[in-house]
Amino acid sequence: MATTRARARTRSSSASAQPEEDLAPGSRLPQLFDPDAPLFLISAAARLAGMHPQTLRTYDRMGLVTPKRTAGRGRRYTLRDVEKLRLVQYLSQEEGINLVGVQRILELQSEVDRLQRQAARLAEEVRGLRRSPSSGRVFTVSGSEEAWLCTLPPRELVA
Repeated sequence: MATTRARARTRSSSASAQPEEDLAPGSRLPQLFDPDAPLFLISAAARLAGMHPQTLRTYDRMGLVTPKRTAGRGRRYTLRDVEKLRLVQYLSQEEGINLVGVQRILELQSEVDRLQRQAARLAEEVRGLRRSPSSGRVFTVSGSEEAWLCTLPPRELVA
């Protein structure tokens, strides 16, 4: 039993001595963790977020933080979910925002993230077009407000 504890202490002390370059930017967690992997049971996620498990169930019912589900319908939380739980707790307890307001903030943040990904994709397409020989260029916008940049051979352009 004593050797098991000694081994556990040795493992945990060597794991905490991660080199700085292995750490995720702005984080104390190693990059080898997938932030979207459903790792944590509700009890572990509640402990990490500093909440009661029933609070997590309530947030799940409200759609604030929706964990992944196992085949048996058990909840599995990701590192991103725990981060979001902490944000919800901060906004509601420290900033005094009600849960409907918190939900709206999370929706708006999700929209900002989506638009930033779209802008990055379009910027990459523009860089690629600037590197390629000149051809017909057409911008299109879909009903969902997605913008696309298409290149067509000159003979396919319509005046």
